[in-house]
Amino acid sequence: MDTTVAWVDVREGLPSDGMPVAAATTGRYPIDDEAGVEDEAARDFWLVMPMVFAARHVDADGTEHHDCFVDSDRVVRLPYGRPCAEPVTHWASLPTLPGTTVHTLLGEHVRPALHEVLGRE
Repeated sequence: MDTTVAWVDVREGLPSDGMPVAAATTGRYPIDDEAGVEDEAARDFWLVMPMVFAARHVDADGTEHHDCFVDSDRVVRLPYGRPCAEPVTHWASLPTLPGTTVHTLLGEHVRPALHEVLGRE
């Protein structure tokens, strides 16, 4: 399958609340004395991760965040331009599940959908 990714600059728009997205995040890896990396630029990264956008997210410690991206480890990242160690610069809609028009299936809907696209075993 071929697909085209349409990236959105977070300074120009944000996804809808609860939307799963591919998020491009940037930051710096911590210094690793054992690795002997002396080049500061070698610590920089910009990578794509799956995240969910939240209009409002409350951390386990009670901290409330607004308009943020949350990864599967519940790490909160803010849109670029707001104070954050690993801000999100761009986001893109994730493709839907194969053979469907949705991003998520739960419970009793999973097996029939899998059987439809994978065939009955």
